[in-house]
Amino acid sequence: MKKIIKEFIHKGCCACGLGPLVLAVVYLILQKIGVADMLSVNEVCTGIISLLVLAFIAGGMNAVYRIERLPLMVAILIHGSVLYFGYLATYIINGWLEAGTAPILVFSAIFVIGYLIIWAFIYLTMKKRTAQVNEMLKKNQCTAKED
Repeated sequence: MKKIIKEFIHKGCCACGLGPLVLAVVYLILQKIGVADMLSVNEVCTGIISLLVLAFIAGGMNAVYRIERLPLMVAILIHGSVLYFGYLATYIINGWLEAGTAPILVFSAIFVIGYLIIWAFIYLTMKKRTAQVNEMLKKNQCTAKED
């Protein structure tokens, strides 16, 4: 367990630098489309700190897949749940999402669809790579038998 915690902290620290960068891009987009002309110091600081924490958690959560006794579907459920609540809290804290039933339902649907698309892409990529490795192994076995 100590190894998992160390990996969580390491991966979180590697990812947390991206949070403020993402925030800067979001704020620039909001400014360009006319949604945010001026931000208060409090808004900027809250945004930086909340996205720093979110990026740390999101980066660190990949360590959940290293827990050997944890079935993959349970790891995915834990990972997805922590990310969902982390993003939801960040959006509400920063005022990017109203704390109402309809906005949270829309956010939830978008999050689930996005999460499933990303996992489908990962699954298909891993399946293709596994097939390639298996094909290479078959070729190597055939070559070894001929010798």
